[in-house]
Amino acid sequence: MRASGYWVPALLTGYLALKGLHPDLPGLACPFRALTGIPCPTCYLTRSISASLVADFGESLALHALGPLAAAGLILWSLQAIRQRELWPRGISSPRLVAAAALLAGYWAFRIGMTYGAGINLFPAF
Repeated sequence: MRASGYWVPALLTGYLALKGLHPDLPGLACPFRALTGIPCPTCYLTRSISASLVADFGESLALHALGPLAAAGLILWSLQAIRQRELWPRGISSPRLVAAAALLAGYWAFRIGMTYGAGINLFPAF
């Protein structure tokens, strides 16, 4: 896996771009939402990234505000992984990942609070 694993980010990015063009391609359902009925922090993020990768930023932002940022991060990860021939290239540091996770958790808490606390649904088709 080490020798060829660096292609994984680019393959994932390519699949998500293809899914943006052909939304009927299979994807994974959210197990957290299926078990609890509550959307998880990444619910709608896959579709949002797919929309961003085909430059449909209005749809992307309607699905998940962090979609365009995540798509840009995925593109950068793909390019760095191929360039450095490493699945986890230099430049992807723990503090950056922790900051991204904190941003994702904060955005999720805001959406949950607005949806279930204020009665303003911030999850599409939910």
